[in-house]
Amino acid sequence: QVQLVESGGGLVQPGGSLRLSCAASGIMFRVYTMAWYRQAPGNQRELVAAITNSGSTNYSPSVEGRFTISRDNAKNTVYLQMNSLNAEDTAVYYCNGHGGWRGTFWGQGTQVTVSS
Repeated sequence: QVQLVESGGGLVQPGGSLRLSCAASGIMFRVYTMAWYRQAPGNQRELVAAITNSGSTNYSPSVEGRFTISRDNAKNTVYLQMNSLNAEDTAVYYCNGHGGWRGTFWGQGTQVTVSS
């Protein structure tokens, strides 16, 4: 079955960095657009960053220049490098895979907390 498994979340001080990983299985990873979303308490889930199967990327204005999304098709893994973190980045981060007619899938989420 399809699995998207996130890892790398945790507690970090303001100004710090984290790298999230999402390992996919059960899908033809290389054809999927992969993305990271996040949801803070009381807020709707929002798109953070996405990367297409050809490597094109787009970012939310709130993370542009601080976060970098990348993928390794050989490892069926997508990454989110997060730098210069601040309290507003605190949220549960979800991995998403969109494959058109092949379907859309979500990971279980990983908590990122930015606090001193």
